Amino acid sequence: MSKYKSYIGLIHRDEESDFGVSFPDFPGVITAGETLDEARALAEEALSFHVEGIVADGEAVPEPSSLEQVMAEPDNQDGVAILVSVRANAPKAIRVNVTLPEDVLAQIDEYSQTHGFTRSGFLALAAKRAMEES
Repeated sequence: MSKYKSYIGLIHRDEESDFGVSFPDFPGVITAGETLDEARALAEEALSFHVEGIVADGEAVPEPSSLEQVMAEPDNQDGVAILVSVRANAPKAIRVNVTLPEDVLAQIDEYSQTHGFTRSGFLALAAKRAMEES
């Protein structure tokens, strides 16, 4: 994967919730952390996995919007803007063929779509987290 530019992430927080991060250039991609530092780190991870999934699916990665463009949208004005970099020099994405039960694949696709991931990006993130826990 080639080097990508940084994207604007918006940090939001309700009184009784974690710090949430959304990405105006990638609607539906969200993450959250208990602290600002954790939210920022998880934002980089989520964005990198999402972009890796886009590349693996052969789709075009959007150009980053400017801060001025992002903050011109009224819905974005209640968030605090941060710059989130996509990991440079990430390993090359390789297409693989896997067999899954139909109902599990449907659940993966539903979860991925609801949480702003591609199927590939979600599966990569889930596998990485499972390996980290063991």
